[in-house]
Amino acid sequence: MTKIAIGIDIGTTGARGVGVDEAGRVIAAASSPYPLVSPKPQWTEQDPDQWWRATRIVLAKIAMRVSDQHGSVAGIGLTGQMHGSVFLDSAGEVIRPALLWNDQRTGAESEWISERVGRERLIKITGNPALTGFQAPKLIWLRNAEPANYRRVAHILLPKDYVRYRLTGELATDASDAAGTLLLDLRTRDWSAEICDYLEIDVGWLPRVFESPEQTGIASRQVTEDVGLGPGVTVAAGAGDNAAAAVGTGIIREGIASSSIGTSGVLFAHTDSPVIDAAGRVHAFCHAVPGANALLGVTLSAGGSLRWWRDVTGHDYDKLVAQAAQIPAGAEGLLFLPYLTGERTPHSDPEASGMFFGLTARHPMGHLTRALMEGVLFSLRQALDVIDELGVRPDMIRVTGGGSASDLWRRLQADIYGIAVQRLAVDEGAAYGAALLGHLAGRTFSDVGEANTLVRPLEQTDEPQPESVRTYEDLYSVYSELYPKTAHDMHRLSALARR
Repeated sequence: MTKIAIGIDIGTTGARGVGVDEAGRVIAAASSPYPLVSPKPQWTEQDPDQWWRATRIVLAKIAMRVSDQHGSVAGIGLTGQMHGSVFLDSAGEVIRPALLWNDQRTGAESEWISERVGRERLIKITGNPALTGFQAPKLIWLRNAEPANYRRVAHILLPKDYVRYRLTGELATDASDAAGTLLLDLRTRDWSAEICDYLEIDVGWLPRVFESPEQTGIASRQVTEDVGLGPGVTVAAGAGDNAAAAVGTGIIREGIASSSIGTSGVLFAHTDSPVIDAAGRVHAFCHAVPGANALLGVTLSAGGSLRWWRDVTGHDYDKLVAQAAQIPAGAEGLLFLPYLTGERTPHSDPEASGMFFGLTARHPMGHLTRALMEGVLFSLRQALDVIDELGVRPDMIRVTGGGSASDLWRRLQADIYGIAVQRLAVDEGAAYGAALLGHLAGRTFSDVGEANTLVRPLEQTDEPQPESVRTYEDLYSVYSELYPKTAHDMHRLSALARR
């Protein structure tokens, strides 16, 4: 009987699931959307119960396909959006809507954490500065803004781990996702008692930390019966979406990095041991590979910038990208800063704002679209330069997400990064990596290296084009100076908008 593992990705706009057999083939896929709520400017929230409802729909659809294939489920792997905060009371009930990764309300709380712990000490322990998107500032915000809700807190979970709780009844997480809370010691791969003491957070509220391929429980009989799975299905610890995607794209050794263009844009580079940027310009996280680590650069509005532009213009993606493809490299001197929802790396600034710069009457819509796409990648290039500065120098980048399917996105990445980019035969992102972790928990494979023999790149490689590389190097030097020169005025405009 064929062994099939299921990977579930709790994304920002919906749950995505894939069933992957022991040969690496995707035999089933399903999605179920849910809404994103923004009750105030810069706030983003979701109802955790909607994640669970969507997960059940996805599991039921995949279970039906598994049954059709006469397969058995080896395990379930979980992944999802990082940093979100689910607050549970002592009865396991959700206290309030979850605060998400791109929620920017916690600027004051982030500053307080930096002062309380000390910025240098914080980065040394956790690998990261205090940022608005992370979980710890959200908990401090709850204490300050909603004290009645804070008094009810008994457990704090990340998004995928709430789904695990509903699936198995277990309170657990993994090191890669926990590294994005600002409460994990990067070197011990466990909660930092020191940080929790500084912040007056009860470490007992935090779930047990596992390595990503480890078993964390068994899906409950009620759930498996309801969705049509057999009994005794093992659930892996899983990983944060970026680490799971890295497993699914073979980023499990130094020398290869991944570039993902989704709502956000992420550069992910494997490191064998912790590598920390003392300035906090890029993230240092635990990897889903046991004992390994990673460096990440994040642009908050990557594909999100193109979606905004689609909504503003009223044109579909295909038309916009087709027009942009006809425009020469550099969009004839037009630049775009993609800070539509603030920025993460290398500029940690929730009040950063977007900008077209160099706009003239000779720039119709195609030029603006081209400049927007190039600006997203200039932002990620800044993170790549920091990663290189830290001694981690990939010579190949594997492209994933929506950007991998577009010839223009791939060509732009090769030319702006100055590194060859490669597609994969199967590009199911984080859900695929989660399925491989499900196989590992179910003992289909012995370790991540063996599971990654299933990850196969296509022969097609996009190489940097020398003439375009030269053009982009010149533009990049101008782009890199724009934020430092305009950040003060961005903040002034942000203050005026709040009046």
